[in-house]
Amino acid sequence: MLNKPLFYHTVAFLVVAIWGSTFVFTKLLLMGGLSAAQIFVLRFIIAYVLLLAYSLYKGIRWKADCWQDEALMAMLGLTGGTLYFLTENSAMLYTTTTNTSLIVSLSPLVASVLISIFYKSQRLNKLQTLGSVMAAVGVVLVVLNGHFVLHLSPLGDTLAFGAALCWGVYSLLMIPANYRYDTAFITRKVFFYGLLFMIPYFIWCPGLGVDLLCAQPMLVWNLLFLGCVASMLCFLAWNWVMKKLGAVIATNYVYLNPVTTIIFAWLILSEQITVFFLLGTALILLGMFLADKSRQH
Repeated sequence: MLNKPLFYHTVAFLVVAIWGSTFVFTKLLLMGGLSAAQIFVLRFIIAYVLLLAYSLYKGIRWKADCWQDEALMAMLGLTGGTLYFLTENSAMLYTTTTNTSLIVSLSPLVASVLISIFYKSQRLNKLQTLGSVMAAVGVVLVVLNGHFVLHLSPLGDTLAFGAALCWGVYSLLMIPANYRYDTAFITRKVFFYGLLFMIPYFIWCPGLGVDLLCAQPMLVWNLLFLGCVASMLCFLAWNWVMKKLGAVIATNYVYLNPVTTIIFAWLILSEQITVFFLLGTALILLGMFLADKSRQH
């Protein structure tokens, strides 16, 4: 029989690995002239249309049981979609990519703290806390990769922390949502409300950049990957694996995001990997092992 816990962990790792590779595709779209907001909306439109077709085929429900639950879905779309992507992408306009990556990659620590505050049953014990701290230190070593130079930027760094906080709140809100609703329903709602809350932005800054895509057809393939794989499939898989592993354990896999990003950059862009990267990766893996092992006991 299939080892289910191992399968859940494998899915979580694959999702984070794919998310770690998306920076290349996003960078190509940015170089093609699309803005960060346009990329986010276009990839979410693709994902939402695909999930809408799937929902029609499967007969998945259209609304939540009550207005409070519908408000919960709206908050998931706002925190895990609109605000997360806007704060993360905007941060890179005011601070370095290293700072942004470092701060945002600490979102599992933020999520663990928030979940511990609201759910006594999921509070971290001493061994879990040690594991989380080790993983966070590992992230610092991986992101810096031997280049210990940080340029403080209050606005940019605050926006990056805002993104980490948004992902932490999203992880917290997914706990009650997963108790009551199907993964496909939740994910479709996340895309819908994520797009809905972007309307004010595009009233202020109109234009989706479709003309740029028509002029550069190769960019369409990058966008399709981000929409079909990194958004639709990965959000579905991520919300499902959070239900299976629990919000804290699943979210800890985000610590591996910079690891997969740097490996992808090494394979494709020939960027250097240092001993600090290897040490940081080892700390992340050991920290995640301690957190998961202590939870199982």
